[in-house]
Amino acid sequence: MSRWIIALALLGTASLCAQNPPELKRDRTEKATSGQEEVPPEEDAGLTKEDLSFNPLQSKRDVEVGDLYRHKGNWVAASRRYQVATLRNDGNTEAWLRLGDARRKLHDAKGAKEAYGKYLELDSTSKTAGEVRKSLAKLK
Repeated sequence: MSRWIIALALLGTASLCAQNPPELKRDRTEKATSGQEEVPPEEDAGLTKEDLSFNPLQSKRDVEVGDLYRHKGNWVAASRRYQVATLRNDGNTEAWLRLGDARRKLHDAKGAKEAYGKYLELDSTSKTAGEVRKSLAKLK
């Protein structure tokens, strides 16, 4: 029985050697030792540019992720997520409101004013509009 296993293993390695001739192996080692360092392709998806076209579902998801960051106390990350949410859907009032709150926590008065202003422009009759106007008056 063990003879069969050894024979099958030898046949497997022989077929692998036939598929990868030694010439190809030599070319690879020459390239590696030629002194030129090959740059691997960029694999970090965070560094690639995102498609920020109109996408209301992804905008809502960005608000949810921003809320998670906000609950952890990471206002910078939350602010970035809310900003991306507004870029994906300019009419997302929740994203504008939360972006204003996050920027106010980060002591960015100008950014908070812009976000609150856009929120009031989109939805001036909501229940929270009065609170937003008070916060906006405090920032000025």
